[in-house]
Amino acid sequence: MCGRFSQTKTLDDLAAFFELYELFQKPNLQPRWNIAPTQATAVVRAQAGKRDIALLRWGFAGPNNAPLINARAETASSKPTFADAFAQRRCLIPADSFYDWQAVEGQKQKQPWRIGLKGGGLFAFAGLWQPEPAFGNADCFTILTTVANDYLSSLHERMPVILPREQFGLWLDPATPRPILQRLMQSYPAAEMARYRVTPVVNGVKTDGPECFAPLNAALKVA
Repeated sequence: MCGRFSQTKTLDDLAAFFELYELFQKPNLQPRWNIAPTQATAVVRAQAGKRDIALLRWGFAGPNNAPLINARAETASSKPTFADAFAQRRCLIPADSFYDWQAVEGQKQKQPWRIGLKGGGLFAFAGLWQPEPAFGNADCFTILTTVANDYLSSLHERMPVILPREQFGLWLDPATPRPILQRLMQSYPAAEMARYRVTPVVNGVKTDGPECFAPLNAALKVA
């Protein structure tokens, strides 16, 4: 799954990476080290045939308005909650890392890990978006998940769908056939990923600063 992530790059960085040539709006982006459900963050969408970026709220409205922050790639196209968005409103969620938690024998508190790509660069989660009447018709997004690759399966059985840049156009294009979309939602190659243990400070949803990236122990960092 994906329950927290970071996006610390500038709007110019995102514009270059996602090829946002003519922005309809220029959101005031701030570095985010610990984005949590129900919070707003940058999302890239196709508007009027061109890519644009806006701040959207994380989580579709679920039972009792609990946020549905993830959707399973295997079933999103057929589930009533996600099917319409899957068919018509796909998006990209910029990120430079995400977090997962690992159970540790003999300890009550799980160990948080920061996960990203080797080199620490930008990437994009595959997502869906839609306006939610339960939240005042605010545009909201959810992140698609798939089976974890071998590198991450010891932390969790699921991982977010990360799309290579060459697949961005296919994902955003409303005309892309469903079978092709299903093939895009694969586990990201393990050899291209990196992770390391971070301190428990990231557990607090109100903590959102560079301290979230601090290694638990530099000797444990995985390249």
